Amino acid sequence: MATPGLSDEALLTGMAHGDDGSAVAFVRRYQKRVFGLAYSMIGDAGAAEDVAQEALIRVWRHAPVFDARRGSVTTWVLTITRNLAIDALRMRRSIPTDPDDFVALGLVSNERSPEDRAMLADAGPELASALGTLPPEQRRALVLAAVYGRTAAEVADEESIPLGTAKTRIRAGMSKLRVAMAARQEQS
Repeated sequence: MATPGLSDEALLTGMAHGDDGSAVAFVRRYQKRVFGLAYSMIGDAGAAEDVAQEALIRVWRHAPVFDARRGSVTTWVLTITRNLAIDALRMRRSIPTDPDDFVALGLVSNERSPEDRAMLADAGPELASALGTLPPEQRRALVLAAVYGRTAAEVADEESIPLGTAKTRIRAGMSKLRVAMAARQEQS
């Protein structure tokens, strides 16, 4: 029987080898963080519970192939959760929101702390305004990647452009956005 004092890696290894105690300790350690991330992204407790459960099942199934050289256990678990939450959001949305419409509506924060929300609320209008200064193709690529969680390959497919062009648009958009936001902060 595993003890809760073991490292994340040790619990994951125990889980990969079928140790029920390690699995229980691992789930208890991560269940709140996994649910919290899913809930902050989806905004629906029932759907967040489903995502959290599926995320922990996937962690259990894929525990034998976890590679610590690629990142921490926490990063791996929360990335699985984030990807499942994005998939759940995509499935729930019957009519996708156009990235240009999204910019017009304002920005949504996935930040959880009140301090982060307050900072983003202050920057929200400035960020929306700065996004509006980008060329339309860069703005669309950036919103698809940053907000909708699309990969560069998915942006390329959705926009019917080569992969290199999608990467360039995302990179250039981020660079211009940083410069615009820095200029706006200096003016404040």
